[in-house]
Amino acid sequence: MSSPSANHRIRLGMVGGGEGAFIGAVHRIAARLDDRYELVAGALSSTPDAARRSGQALGLAPERIYDDYARMAREEAARPDGIEAVSIVTPNHLHAPMARAFLEAGIHVICDKPVTTTSADARMLRDLARQRGLVFAVTHNYSAYAMVRHARQMVGEGELGEIRVLQVQYAQDWLTLPIEQEGQKQAAWRTDPARSGGGTIGDIGTHAWQLADTILGQPLAEVAAELSACVPGRAVDDNVQVLLRYRGGARGMLWASQVAPGHGNDLRIGVYGSKGGIQWRQEAPDELWWTPVGEPTRILKRGTPHANAAAARLSRIPGGHPEGYLEGFASLYIEIAAHLLAAREGRSAPPDAWFPTIDDGLRAVEFIEAVQASSRAGGSWTALPG
Repeated sequence: MSSPSANHRIRLGMVGGGEGAFIGAVHRIAARLDDRYELVAGALSSTPDAARRSGQALGLAPERIYDDYARMAREEAARPDGIEAVSIVTPNHLHAPMARAFLEAGIHVICDKPVTTTSADARMLRDLARQRGLVFAVTHNYSAYAMVRHARQMVGEGELGEIRVLQVQYAQDWLTLPIEQEGQKQAAWRTDPARSGGGTIGDIGTHAWQLADTILGQPLAEVAAELSACVPGRAVDDNVQVLLRYRGGARGMLWASQVAPGHGNDLRIGVYGSKGGIQWRQEAPDELWWTPVGEPTRILKRGTPHANAAAARLSRIPGGHPEGYLEGFASLYIEIAAHLLAAREGRSAPPDAWFPTIDDGLRAVEFIEAVQASSRAGGSWTALPG
């Protein structure tokens, strides 16, 4: 992945992600890793002093450090050197108004997940992005791991045969204790239904759903779900169990939990078809286990001759040197950059440059709402739109 010249870097802005935030730094590292972007403006905090300090720490020009996202959208749109795209990395309830402001200003949007807290807002953003002809990316970063793309290509090319069963989980333990009551910043907003729109189902359950969606390529038809708040007094779910029925005939199960001691960031998936099965774990992301029916299990590795074209596209370093979380985010930014540069130059983007769009973001919110509705109805089967 060669570095572009300076005039081919995309001028990027950021909303949220200032001092004390985790995910903002991740996005900034990812955007810069392959030298496709330059951060030139930001409204990094809703508190003016924190916004100023955060912008100064990142070396932004004083006049491009904003304490109001709406003013940032207006003023950047009016500048000849204004931002071309904005990364929105705030709590979930702020995504919709912020994304709308930048879309209306003619600026491409890269938004953290879930894209909104309601499907109505997500649909509004989808329609607006379509009307304005703008790129709207949603940062489901696990979809950009090299061996996830390898798995996606295997399924798409029929190597697994007819897909019958999948099992996906995302288990963490960091909310096993009520740390939101102690003022822990990341826990506080994630366990506040007004800011998160839901608990574990929105925070990591959507990642599990989207990983399955990326690899499987079948629309989800129905869910039967139970949401639980295991920690006394917690206002949102912290454990999720869902049965899945896909329109293509596959059946599956999804478990997401943030109260599972011993699990750090345990996202994993198994997909099983009539010709064989595959397994992938985020904590060992360079490996994909492949078992053809009647044959021994093979471990396929990123950065080796056994990796297919989809995996090779997103590999930066030789096999044996592990790639992981930051590179997954960076690979997503690479795919988005291909579309942003194409939009700048008035040409079509490369067909293999794929990333989750606002359409995927809308379907993720519809998945959340269907799971919540099923749980309220005692776990009854609940259909998704479409």
